[in-house]
Amino acid sequence: MPNSPSSDLLSTLSTPQDVKNLPADKLGKLAEEIRTTLIRTLSETGGHLAPNLGLVELSIALHRVFNTPKDKILFDVSHQCYVHKLLTGRAERFHTIRQFGGLSGFCKRSESAHDAYGAGHAGTALSAGLGMAAARDLAGDDYHVISIVGDGAFTCGTTLEGLNSIAPTTRKFILILNDNEWSIDRNVGALSHYFSSLQETDTYAWLRERTKSIIEKLAGEAARKQVSKLVHAAHSIITPLSFFQELGLSYYGPVDGHDTLRLEKILRIASRHQGPVIIHVITEKGRGYAPAASNPTKFHGIGQYNIEDGSTSKGPIITYSEAFGTHLSTLAAEDPDITAITAAMPTGTRLDIFRARFPKRYYDVGIAEEHAALFACGMATQGLKPYLAVYSTFMQRCVDMIQHDAALQNLPVKFCMDRAGLSPDDGPTHHGLFDIAMMRAIPNLVMMQPKDEAELGHMLCTMNGITDRPSLIRYPRGTGEGVPMPAELTPLPIGKAEILSEGTDITLLALGNMNSYAARVRHILEAQGLSCAHVNARFICPLDTDCILQQAEKTRLIVTLEDHVVAGGFGSAVMEMLNEQNCSTPVLRIGWPNQFIEHGREDQLRSKHGLTPEAIAATILKHSVAIK
Repeated sequence: MPNSPSSDLLSTLSTPQDVKNLPADKLGKLAEEIRTTLIRTLSETGGHLAPNLGLVELSIALHRVFNTPKDKILFDVSHQCYVHKLLTGRAERFHTIRQFGGLSGFCKRSESAHDAYGAGHAGTALSAGLGMAAARDLAGDDYHVISIVGDGAFTCGTTLEGLNSIAPTTRKFILILNDNEWSIDRNVGALSHYFSSLQETDTYAWLRERTKSIIEKLAGEAARKQVSKLVHAAHSIITPLSFFQELGLSYYGPVDGHDTLRLEKILRIASRHQGPVIIHVITEKGRGYAPAASNPTKFHGIGQYNIEDGSTSKGPIITYSEAFGTHLSTLAAEDPDITAITAAMPTGTRLDIFRARFPKRYYDVGIAEEHAALFACGMATQGLKPYLAVYSTFMQRCVDMIQHDAALQNLPVKFCMDRAGLSPDDGPTHHGLFDIAMMRAIPNLVMMQPKDEAELGHMLCTMNGITDRPSLIRYPRGTGEGVPMPAELTPLPIGKAEILSEGTDITLLALGNMNSYAARVRHILEAQGLSCAHVNARFICPLDTDCILQQAEKTRLIVTLEDHVVAGGFGSAVMEMLNEQNCSTPVLRIGWPNQFIEHGREDQLRSKHGLTPEAIAATILKHSVAIK
């Protein structure tokens, strides 16, 4: 049954101690049962399949050696923590993963004491783990801290910053490099090539063990220096490991990440080591399920799928991401100055469409959003038109660069925020619900959101014509509205809204995908005898001040609708503008509450938080009666 652990062994494991008590000859069967459970369950719930299939044996070995929750295990990004959840008392609830009210698809401290640190972004585990180790040392405690970081996250600036601080901070820390050559897409850059070049050699292993015995026998400062030189020479000559040695880390590996007993042995050695260590583990993303192993990108994060062949159903309506990649490619065919940049997400943002047509104008900089933004700024100074495509939840890391580097210098970088608004099943780490509040106060920034996938193309064309300042476009996750794609892309007048229908009682001022909700709300309200104007706002900044003031004169209530938190969002901008213009027409802001929204299906979340058309209409009716 996909809705419960389908195994004999897995169903008997209530705590990590049960994993320790398993005979060694049962570990292969346990790994097989875990993979079966993952494949069956996620075919129904969706989730991060390929990363978790690759981490089965390592997760088992970790829980056989260390003692959570006293020992702290941190998973970078933590989308690969599913096996950890199965082994820490959550197997019976595993069928609820990523479901409304169920287990999170990431580590979550409030969910279990075994989840030492919650995360959903790359580059967090090393620095956070190092902070725990420092706190442990100050308290005089002795627990272990183990940070598991994928090789893709080594392209992330925060990981490199943390790596530089390990040796000066603590003498007891274990860093596991999970090397599978993938983050979401195949990793890029010099560090990726570096890790690929590391090879295990018997000579190096012998030398390392031999130097341990030598240093035990020899005494004196001179002897210790000579041994240090010998180890350094062995590192430099036999394997390219001087990088780690210079950072003060002892290196173990590469180790077969699917050999549980070998992993267990190395982890025990590392736990006794007097100094910080890095263990280089080689794993196969998608291991044990042929469709995932052959297409790790597709199965990194996937919806429901057919177990037999891994196929998924695709509706006839294209996604906003597909529309973005298609529209940008259309513009680039006519404008050789257009370049496209992503931070390790060509398929997620659908810049793979652009890459296929214009490979020389496409740049993937790895998991390094800040670098991507600065890289784009540098391009813009030389007359190019860089489009940076990043999810809203990751664009948060670029706020400083958008303000300090792009806006301050009036550089025409085009920031394209995918997944702006709700990202339902992934939950609070991935919802793009805060970007407007973070960025609308930045001077010289044009910010807009399209009502559908066709208008997205026109807005990209609008951005292409902006040469004296940065611009930003936000668009949602998932399928578009199903409108025809435009035959020709034309620019929109900057800062001008679109009146879709006239009215005399209430103005529905909707932003982006909330226009489809506004249309349904309008029908409900008009059935109650109210005359409603419907305005597609298009621009967050600059606002269409003239249009909004005119609607404020015509109607007795302005209702703003946005897929964003209410605090500091689009509705707040409208209220501020009307206040500055001494306009007394009241404003009712409709959006998400100022809190972290949980995971679940979009309809469930909207129903809970009063953002269905029916609930919105009821809120407006109540407010409308109150101001009569």
